[in-house]
Amino acid sequence: MYNYIKALHIVFIVTWFSGMFYIVRLFIYNTEAGEKDEPEKSILRKQFTIMIKRLWFGITWPSAIITLIFGPLLWWKLNVLPDWLIIKLFFVLGLYAYHFSLHVIYKQHMQGIFKYSSQKLRIWNEVATIFLVAIVMLAAVKQNMSVVWGLAGLVGFVVVLMSAIKIYKNIREKK
Repeated sequence: MYNYIKALHIVFIVTWFSGMFYIVRLFIYNTEAGEKDEPEKSILRKQFTIMIKRLWFGITWPSAIITLIFGPLLWWKLNVLPDWLIIKLFFVLGLYAYHFSLHVIYKQHMQGIFKYSSQKLRIWNEVATIFLVAIVMLAAVKQNMSVVWGLAGLVGFVVVLMSAIKIYKNIREKK
């Protein structure tokens, strides 16, 4: 039974992350639609609103909830709380905080409030990537991972990721 629960947990983690990655892309496109002339602006905003709502409540929220059901069930079946899992749970809490921040942005977009530039949203989109790398590394490598090397690797990954965003912005601005 443990392996079935684990498999389902992984499936819903994947769909949850997919939803979080794509929702921010839709926020970016919805924000950038504001730079278009009418009637293109209204048409795009209407379509993005439908897409955002369906993705958020049809995939992302259900996946977050089901992940939250299967995760503790796995922990209960494991019947132990190893050090790597404690660290992973802190990252998972951070991921849920990130999810709730996306919900705030979702509500703003539904009200026609666009507080963040597309560049800020692009950076915010990568926060999920950082959580993904940290959580997967902890789940896969477990107790074999050094805390110091793990954190150093995560910081290095963040530096590379932010550099890539900056380079991409420069390339986009030159076009």
